[in-house]
Amino acid sequence: MSRAEQPSRRTVLAAVVAAAVTTGAAPAAADTDAAGQQQTAPARLVDNRAWTTYADWRSGTVRGARPVAGVRPGLVIGTPAGTTDYTDPHTGTTAPWEYATWTSPVHTPAVPATEVIASWNAATPAGTWIQIELRGTYSDGTQTPWYVMGRWAAGDQDIRRTSVDDQSDGRSSVWTDTFAIDDATTGLRLTSYRLRLTLYRRPGSESTPTVWRLGAMGSDVPDRFTVPASTPGLAQELAVPRYSQEIHKGQYPEYDNGGEAWCSPTSSQMIIEYWGGRLTEEQLSWVDPSYADPQVCHAARHTYDFQYAGCGNWPFNAAYAATFRGLQGVVTRLHSLTDLETLIAAGIPAITSQSFRADELTGAGYGTSGHLMTVIGFTADGDVIANDPASDSNEAVRRVYRRREWENIWLRTKRYDANGRVRGGTGGVCYLYFPAHPTPRQRRALAAVGVR
Repeated sequence: MSRAEQPSRRTVLAAVVAAAVTTGAAPAAADTDAAGQQQTAPARLVDNRAWTTYADWRSGTVRGARPVAGVRPGLVIGTPAGTTDYTDPHTGTTAPWEYATWTSPVHTPAVPATEVIASWNAATPAGTWIQIELRGTYSDGTQTPWYVMGRWAAGDQDIRRTSVDDQSDGRSSVWTDTFAIDDATTGLRLTSYRLRLTLYRRPGSESTPTVWRLGAMGSDVPDRFTVPASTPGLAQELAVPRYSQEIHKGQYPEYDNGGEAWCSPTSSQMIIEYWGGRLTEEQLSWVDPSYADPQVCHAARHTYDFQYAGCGNWPFNAAYAATFRGLQGVVTRLHSLTDLETLIAAGIPAITSQSFRADELTGAGYGTSGHLMTVIGFTADGDVIANDPASDSNEAVRRVYRRREWENIWLRTKRYDANGRVRGGTGGVCYLYFPAHPTPRQRRALAAVGVR
């Protein structure tokens, strides 16, 4: 994140989507009357579907892939379906790869969608990588092409993990990590979709990627500058480590110009360590030993999207979190701060995405076209306690932000920038990282916000 309000590809995406979504095409969000009283309860406008169980993996169509049972069921390469060449657009290197595929059953979301964001959790040993694609059916019965939602590896030695630009059929497009209907005012929606997973390895190798979770979040969030106020219901704070992105200014500029832009991986590392995730000395050996908190540099390198040229690819961050033993990661949207309170009460912090002018968030001291921070709790008055990585030191990371201001900048889809121009907002996007085997209470909390 930059302290200045500068356009970014994420801002362009949010602006396109916000301008396209019409309040008449989806259930309207609740509003408040002149006295500030909530009038109606808005419908939930988000659908999540994930394939995680052995039965899930067996339900798909396989070509060379094989479901595996166990404590954490997954999908691996069995007998490869064939060999193909891949030219890495970021290195120019062409190499042969054995591959296998798994295609999900058709999923019909409860919410005909204007946006879909995929998430995956996988291990990719050296010499392996994966590709995730989506193909959907429009509300008029026609289909999209197969869109690439990501080419991913945990490391960066075999391929450069990457999103794919310039994917469109004139009715929908993929913007870095997000499928979006180009003009939702037409009423066009995505009414069903399938995901296709391709697993790759070096020819003749016995190595294989293992995928434990594959899913997507579809949503149809209405056009809104403001959202209804929620009622405070929780006073609790989680002990989440605090890391500043700002102390990494100038470090490793090849990864999104260095630390000042590392809000996403810095936030990810905070929650990973909250859950007990730790990096070894060997994993951190590439980092300059004079740098503090080398794990933040590591997170930036291992979330970097070589096409987006940044560390803010949402699914890449969730996938990075899931490389730590015993963790899952998903990208979703939440409905209100009540959802966040439900998660915090179960011990689950969240990473939220928001954009705002400096005068819209008291105490922040900056404005941003897009920024990630970690919500770790709520005060007795219901205000938001956040670990904000846009702080000058680790000690200054913990912030308390006014509930009403914070809720609005996070959940809206449209806003005015410092020059009075209409820009987009993320509409409640967040990353959730949680145990591979949640406790019953954690499962109930996740289910309450639509994540299973």
